[in-house]
Amino acid sequence: MLKLSVVIVNYNVRYFLEQCLLSVAKAREGVEMEVFVVDNNSVDGSVEMVRSRFPWVKLIANTDNRGFSRANNQALKIATGEYLLLLNPDTVVEEDTFIKVVRFMDEHPDAGGLGVRMVDGKGRFLPESKRGLPTPETAFYKIFGISRIFPHSRKFNRYHLGYLDEHQTHEVEILSGAFMLMRKSALDKVGLLDEAFFMYGEDIDLSWRIIKGGWKNYYFPETRIIHYKGESTKKGSLNYVFVFYNAMVIFARKHFSETNARWFSFFIQLAIWMRASAAVFNRFVRSMILPVSDAALSLAGLFVLKNIYAETAHKIYDPDLIRMAFGSYALIWVISAWVGGGYDRPLRPLRVIKPLLAGSAVIAIAYSFLPESLRFSRALLLFGVAVTVAVFLFNRIAANLLKGQGTGLRPQGSRRFAIVGKEDEIARVLSILRQTNYSLGFVASVAPENDVRGDFVGSVGQLDEIIRVHNIDSVIFCARDMSSGDIISAMSSCADKSTEFKIAPPEALYIIGSNSIETSSDLFILDVNSVDKPANRRRKRMFDVIIAISLIPVIPVALFTVKKPATFIRNLVHVALGRKTWVGFNPGAGHKPGELPRLKPGVLHTGSAVTGELLNTQASKLNVLYARDYKVATDLAMVFRCFRDLGA
Repeated sequence: MLKLSVVIVNYNVRYFLEQCLLSVAKAREGVEMEVFVVDNNSVDGSVEMVRSRFPWVKLIANTDNRGFSRANNQALKIATGEYLLLLNPDTVVEEDTFIKVVRFMDEHPDAGGLGVRMVDGKGRFLPESKRGLPTPETAFYKIFGISRIFPHSRKFNRYHLGYLDEHQTHEVEILSGAFMLMRKSALDKVGLLDEAFFMYGEDIDLSWRIIKGGWKNYYFPETRIIHYKGESTKKGSLNYVFVFYNAMVIFARKHFSETNARWFSFFIQLAIWMRASAAVFNRFVRSMILPVSDAALSLAGLFVLKNIYAETAHKIYDPDLIRMAFGSYALIWVISAWVGGGYDRPLRPLRVIKPLLAGSAVIAIAYSFLPESLRFSRALLLFGVAVTVAVFLFNRIAANLLKGQGTGLRPQGSRRFAIVGKEDEIARVLSILRQTNYSLGFVASVAPENDVRGDFVGSVGQLDEIIRVHNIDSVIFCARDMSSGDIISAMSSCADKSTEFKIAPPEALYIIGSNSIETSSDLFILDVNSVDKPANRRRKRMFDVIIAISLIPVIPVALFTVKKPATFIRNLVHVALGRKTWVGFNPGAGHKPGELPRLKPGVLHTGSAVTGELLNTQASKLNVLYARDYKVATDLAMVFRCFRDLGA
């Protein structure tokens, strides 16, 4: 019998999974073990990546999403290890993690389950590393925030066992499904994961069944893992609120008395509606507060300008005309800023200048077509543009300062990096950064050992001081030159938790990091998919709609010039409805799933203007270039050049 079986369930987190398996590959040395990856029908190329890079992994590729419990059970049923480990794909284990946890289980025959110390992508301790049973009382204190007020109380914070020292080994009731090590003989007695839980809650259920079966669960902090998907990233999701709390209801009905289950269900249902309402309200307020502030302050500035100008120039304006005009101005400026990415996170104040000028140009053009009776002052419009630009810049600077993120005036992508590694690996990482459209403001080379030689500013032991002195935004650890344990220690020792920490796996064409698998903006990938950026997707969609509308009057001409007139008319409708786009990727280029961002099927494709052998040899490159450096002008040129093919 093998000593350990590791089961990883994956769904569309290819880059995190690859990094996880790289850490598992190092940690399996010295342990007789097997590794399963169960893929729930990912579309990001995860399956192909596992097959090509990790042939020693036992891959189960599902053709549908079977949920966390069913997918884990698929592997658990055929696993042969004495100990079975459920491991999330968004984790990184230390090199000695498996050796240490197996030794602990061998030395503690009463242990049915084991969890370890988990830290997030900034090296901060994750309280869900150790948890208590969510009884109605415990759940009440957590749901209504009382446990936060008394984080170390034995009574009020039993959910995260805040009164237990996070650096000491303890018996606990509930283990985290992110790293859940179990004795196979215990599962043979109590059963596998309950498949009534699709996602969330199954780890609580199984942990409690292990205890009821006569074993103990332990929290073991002598080894650590990085777990990127911290609890804070999930709370804002409505789907999380409903799925997680309904899982708690299933658990209560299964394990509590009828009376307790009824009370628990009542509080859970109350919590669901409270949290869901709060999530909707918070999302609405967060999304609207900046546009409303922009519009309100712009309007206020315009009216102040109007009053000053009216007094100095002795002008009298029609109040109704002024209100209508100024309201239209503010609306156009807000829409222009939205289209141009002025509301995308992180907020970059300078990003709004071009969209505002474009919106002002639209206003000026529209103004020139108005009858003389509706025109009142070009000068007022000109001054209004200056005031509006100032207002939009001020709002974004203020929002960034309130969040402790600086002013945000540094050009987008201009960051200050510290790269920890040897010289050749630092050079490789720099080549990736240079090809991801990020301008490098400053790069500090940091030696991975205390013996500093060459062009290093210091060693990893001085990292905290290097971050402070050089005002570093992001630290990248070269995994080839540092162990996972050293990386976690370096992250945890840094006092400034606003710094981003990332890991560059060896030989990979990406640098991964952030506090959450949902924060894709912190994922640097070679051949960056700029067409996938929210602002570019908006521009592309607006271009599609505008061209579709503009081509409607051209239909009589198109009947004689386009190759397939009937299909051309259908394409107009499909593009207008968002089922197609005017220009998409060449489907015959042979790209694997996940290599390019997802676009709607194109009426034209990136190689429509190219023919013959050149198309065959350059199809893949054309797709990559289009994905990496998207411009609306490219789509416009393609539509004009290939007008006769719009019925394709």
